Amino acid sequence: MKAEGKAVVPVSTTESTYKTVIGEQVLADALTELNEGRIWDKLFLIIDENVENLHGDHVHSVLSSHASEVHTQIIPAGEESKSTDHWEQCMDVLLKKGARRNIPVVVVGGGVTGDLGGFVAATALRGMPLIHVPTTLLAMVDSSIGGKTGINHSTGKNLIGAFYQPRLVIADISFLKTLPENEWVNGLSEILKYAAIRDASIFEDCSIFLEDEMNNADPQKLILLIRKCISIKADVVKQDEYESGLRAILNFGHTFAHALETECGYSKISHGQAVFLGMLAACKLSSLTGSTLKDQKLDPFRSLYTYAVERNELSVKKLNRHMMADKKRTGRAIRFVLLESWQHPVLKEVEDEDLIREAWQVAFDELK
Repeated sequence: MKAEGKAVVPVSTTESTYKTVIGEQVLADALTELNEGRIWDKLFLIIDENVENLHGDHVHSVLSSHASEVHTQIIPAGEESKSTDHWEQCMDVLLKKGARRNIPVVVVGGGVTGDLGGFVAATALRGMPLIHVPTTLLAMVDSSIGGKTGINHSTGKNLIGAFYQPRLVIADISFLKTLPENEWVNGLSEILKYAAIRDASIFEDCSIFLEDEMNNADPQKLILLIRKCISIKADVVKQDEYESGLRAILNFGHTFAHALETECGYSKISHGQAVFLGMLAACKLSSLTGSTLKDQKLDPFRSLYTYAVERNELSVKKLNRHMMADKKRTGRAIRFVLLESWQHPVLKEVEDEDLIREAWQVAFDELK
C-alpha cells in the first residue's frame, strides 16, 4: 500500500533551517526540489554495502539523473566502519575526484554510514553540503537528525566528531521494505526513548511493532510515527543545538548503552539492544534516586529483544570505567538522564556505585 502523502519537518539551527522529507518513493522528487531542477556536475555517494546490494541500482539511477558524474564509496556494514581508516578512504575518493565546497555528499545508509559520512562532509574542505538518506528506522528517527557526526576511538564511542548540519534529510520508507526484523527492533529502541522523555502517545503507536511482519506496517502510520519522533528531536535541537543543556535528554539510556557497546567491542550487541537495556537500567536508577515511576512502560516490548552477549561476560567494574570515560561526564560523578516521571526527564549526577550496580542488575537480568 502506497502512502497517500508525505510529511515535511523543518529543523532549525543557528546556522540554517533544513527539511526532513518523510514518505514513500520520495528520493527523486526531494533531490529535484533541493536543486530546483538543475543538474549537478558531480555528486559524491557514500553508501552502506548492504544498501548497495539491495537498492544500489535504484540509488544510482536516481543520482545519475541528477548529476553528470557520481563517485561512489561503499562502506562495509558494522560499527567497525566508524574508524579513521574508513574516514581516510572516503576522503581519498573526494579529494582525488575533484571535490569542491558546493558539491553535495549524499550519504545513504544507517547510523554507522550516516555518522561516518557526515563527518567526512564536515571535514572535507572544511565543509561540503551533506544530504542524508537514512535507510534504517533508527537512522530515520534519530541519528540523521540534528547534526551529530563522528567516528569511534578505541577508548569509546563517538569520541571523534563534529556538529555539522545537513542540507536535507530524506527519510524514504521504501528502503524499510528490506529491513531485517532485528533492525526494526533497533529503531524501536530510539522511538521508545521519545515516548519515555516527551510523548506518551508514542507508546501506543508502537503497537505496530508487536504485530507480525514489521516491514508490512501500514505506510501512513509509519510516516506519522517517524514524523512524531523527528518533530521531537527537531524541537530539542532548535533549543540546544550543541548539547549544552536540554539536548542531553536525548541520551536517555545511552550512558549505560554506550558502555555496553564499548565493552562488547561494538560487535556482540547492537545499538538498539544496548539502548533498550540502558533504558531499563536508567528507569531502575531513576526509582533508586527518588522518581515516581509507577509502572514499566517498556515491559510490553521486552519479548522483541534477544541478546548474544551473556551476563557472565560483563563486569560492572569495567562497564562503570567506560561510563567514566563518557564525553558527557563533567566531574567525578557519572551524569545520567533519568526520569522524574514518564515524560519528565532530568539530568542527575550519581556517585553511589551501589546504586549504579543495582541499576546494572536490571539489564543483566535480561541476559542469559
